Amino acid sequence: MLSGGCFCGAVRYEADGTPFHETNCHCDICRRTSGAPMVAWFSVPRPGFRLVAGNPARFRSTASGTRSFCPHCGTQLTFENSDMPDEIDVTIASVDEPDRLPPRDHTYVRSRLRWVSLADRLPQYQKMRDT
Repeated sequence: MLSGGCFCGAVRYEADGTPFHETNCHCDICRRTSGAPMVAWFSVPRPGFRLVAGNPARFRSTASGTRSFCPHCGTQLTFENSDMPDEIDVTIASVDEPDRLPPRDHTYVRSRLRWVSLADRLPQYQKMRDT
């Protein structure tokens, strides 16, 4: 069981199931919606994710993507892709114990800021994941 929430504590969640797709995303949209050079995410099966306190605000960031964030403090919490309805992405840094979920790769490095140096030796993918 993973638990987490926003900075101010107004929104809390729990996530059951085995996390997967632990990644540092460098896409333009993640950068712009977070104000950070990259966002660390993990995925869990959608049925295992539940809000236990508060109601996040939601907005469509793309035709198929919806993001949620705390309406009080602004912490970005989740990303849902309507093309992948069985999973939900959650920001690693919003987990109570983020060290439990180290990223396993970097995605969308084609959009990486030039001044970000990746020296951690994790795999790097131009898009989501090269297959």
